[in-house]
Amino acid sequence: MSRFVPLSAFAAVFVLTVTPVWSATKAELDQLFEAIGTPTLIDIMRDEGLDQSDELRQSMFPERANGWDRIASSIYDTQRMAQGFRAAFDAELGGTDVTPLLDFFASDLGLEIIALELSAREALLDKDVEEAAKESYADLGGRDATRQEAIEAFVDSSDLIELNVAGALNASLAFYRGLADGGSFDLTEDVILRDVWAQEPDIRAETVGWMLPYLAMAYEPLSDDELAAYQALSETKAGRDLNRALFAGFDVVFNRISYSLGSAASRFMQGDDI
Repeated sequence: MSRFVPLSAFAAVFVLTVTPVWSATKAELDQLFEAIGTPTLIDIMRDEGLDQSDELRQSMFPERANGWDRIASSIYDTQRMAQGFRAAFDAELGGTDVTPLLDFFASDLGLEIIALELSAREALLDKDVEEAAKESYADLGGRDATRQEAIEAFVDSSDLIELNVAGALNASLAFYRGLADGGSFDLTEDVILRDVWAQEPDIRAETVGWMLPYLAMAYEPLSDDELAAYQALSETKAGRDLNRALFAGFDVVFNRISYSLGSAASRFMQGDDI
């Protein structure tokens, strides 16, 4: 967004100050950060990331393991992840009235939803649980078509697939750039962009294949009315602002992590002491 700056010649007699109609306080943002379970989610994302970093090691340098776990652990530093997230999160929500969000997530329903989302996400760290969730969702239409439609409507209304795909592509781009900067690969920007875009269909399929079973599993204990109430919140201005802030925050986190992993992997392959 462009910023209007009055000409200095008028500064002595007239100053135009543009103030948002509402400005969230730091205390409110601190409260919201906690209320939506972000600290716990970051811990879970660290565990997910460490699993993925081991898969990366096995695919790129399977014969050389010593030291990689330490490197990956330092990259997935939860304090640094939280700091990066908060910078973007606060910037996006600074002009939003977050009172409706705080009220909702302090309610019994809000507390239950966050607990369900976090417990399901943690459970999906187990590959067997993830596979069972996918099988269950595949049968959901035959068991409860109304719930399947509600889950898909929730995903569509918040644009969760597109936002996740875009975030994953950006993270992949950052990873490739890290690889190039690490020195083991001679990758031009054109090659990087071509390879990243070639991943889009697989990333989209993987996102759909994970997101829908995850949400169906998480929200299974909710009634149709409770799920509808959550979707109604997500469609308000505050809900849309929150969704945008969440993706902005995690884009910062995972772009930094992906670049660091790429750079570290590239140097690790050269035998550098990192």
